[in-house]
Amino acid sequence: NGSDKMESKLLVNERQLVLPGETLATGLEYLPGAGCFRVENELKSKLLGLVKVKDRFVSIVPLAGVYIPRQGDGVIAVVEDLQSTFWILSINSPYDAIMQIGEAVGEYVDLSRTDISSYYDIGDVVYAKVLSVSKSKQIQLTMNDPRAKKLVGGRMLHITPSKVPRLIGKAGTMVEMIKSKTECQIVVGQNGVVWIKGQKEGLAAKAILTIERESHIEGLTERITELLEKGE
Repeated sequence: NGSDKMESKLLVNERQLVLPGETLATGLEYLPGAGCFRVENELKSKLLGLVKVKDRFVSIVPLAGVYIPRQGDGVIAVVEDLQSTFWILSINSPYDAIMQIGEAVGEYVDLSRTDISSYYDIGDVVYAKVLSVSKSKQIQLTMNDPRAKKLVGGRMLHITPSKVPRLIGKAGTMVEMIKSKTECQIVVGQNGVVWIKGQKEGLAAKAILTIERESHIEGLTERITELLEKGE
């Protein structure tokens, strides 16, 4: 039928906002990832979200529940890549973040002699602050904050960013209760990433995921208290 000879074409850019039903690509070269479906020769979006293209897969990151960075937010970020003077970090958002050497290291660094991976390397996890967000969604992070630090070991959980205030609780009461009952350090990023390290990581994770799932139900504090007392 000749249609497979058609030229495959990507019609959208990385991180472009698309609507449900929008055509993303034509031809058979591109494959549907999460949030996409094929109709004959076209890839279409199932939902409102941002385009992500990896290898030949086109997927959509849904906008509902996505973290949109704001200046001053504390976030948990993972180092994805490094260049000679800055790091590129993933912040559980459609937008990557950049951290310049001057925002990461307090002392003068002779870049001709120093490999910046000696400070932070790919896969390292940090709690950092959002320094700035440009109009084009260029995100800059900084470690120049008293709470900023490298997070070593432990485990990470992802929750819906809008549920973060519920997890922290009024004046930090909810998260403090989980910390004390599970003997864990817990760091909560506004970007919906939670880092847990300590005695009962599994129990802490269970409590946190329960809060995310049931944050709209009355009597949440009592239920979480009970879950932690049982200690299962």
